[in-house]
Amino acid sequence: MGKYLGILLTGRIAIGVIEDQSPCSSVYHFPENPEETSSLLDMPLEGLISLVCEHAAQAIGQCGPIDAIGVALPGIVHNGVVEDSPNLAQLKGARVGERIQESFRKSGISAPVMVLNDADAIAAGIAAKQDRLSHFIRIWSLGNGIGFGRYPYAEGIWEGGHTVVTLDPGETHCGCGGRGHLEGIMGHRSMRLRFLDMEPEEIFANAKAGDERCNKFVRLWHRSLAAATATSIHMEGPGRFYYTGFNAGFLDMKLLQHYLQQMVKMSPLQSYTLEVVPMSDDLAVTGAAIAASQMAGE
Repeated sequence: MGKYLGILLTGRIAIGVIEDQSPCSSVYHFPENPEETSSLLDMPLEGLISLVCEHAAQAIGQCGPIDAIGVALPGIVHNGVVEDSPNLAQLKGARVGERIQESFRKSGISAPVMVLNDADAIAAGIAAKQDRLSHFIRIWSLGNGIGFGRYPYAEGIWEGGHTVVTLDPGETHCGCGGRGHLEGIMGHRSMRLRFLDMEPEEIFANAKAGDERCNKFVRLWHRSLAAATATSIHMEGPGRFYYTGFNAGFLDMKLLQHYLQQMVKMSPLQSYTLEVVPMSDDLAVTGAAIAASQMAGE
């Protein structure tokens, strides 16, 4: 079986190799310090691509020839072009697939490159870890933004974090500038903008302590996620949903189920399941490599 390289590019670089579509066993990070989550955000495009390829080449050198490379990053990705990426603005409009492939070629590494959204990569990584590569799954990644991913990969925009979940004209906290978006309610950045006097952790802690203002928001937070999940069910059918990301710990699954049951009433659509999966970079790295292997026809 072939070897496939997975690369996750966000505020840090994470790199790993898979064989036989098995989950990645070890992940290399740059920077190594896990607290450095934004060191790449202001780096010029050329320098960022060079840095990615430099560290990827080191990983390839340790494991031998690679058959294909998968690159997962935030944003709208189509045919290797990043059409928009609010979290890595320097990538907007860049033909990242071509640029990375050319950079590898200069280093003597010849392998096809697939670029995909990081949430889709996480979905593929969860499918591999859960031994569900023959199943249809969807994921919500709850972090600074809100990502929506699906496996198997399908063409589309899939910017589920920008699902409209409220018609309140005052809901304007989404980073894209749109009104009523899921991310404008649930995103870490959006919560900080809404509660200028509290961090998200304090909001949920105060809600548990009985603070009515925080309680009201926590109900809105869960109801919004239920609405976006229900929309996906009504569009693509029931199935298995996974929730991950550094804010997945805020989830009250009973409350989420309660709201979802109010929103999905047609009996053929009620066979969905919900599960929380702890977030780790190896999910996206594994998923990016899985996508590369499937592109290569394994």
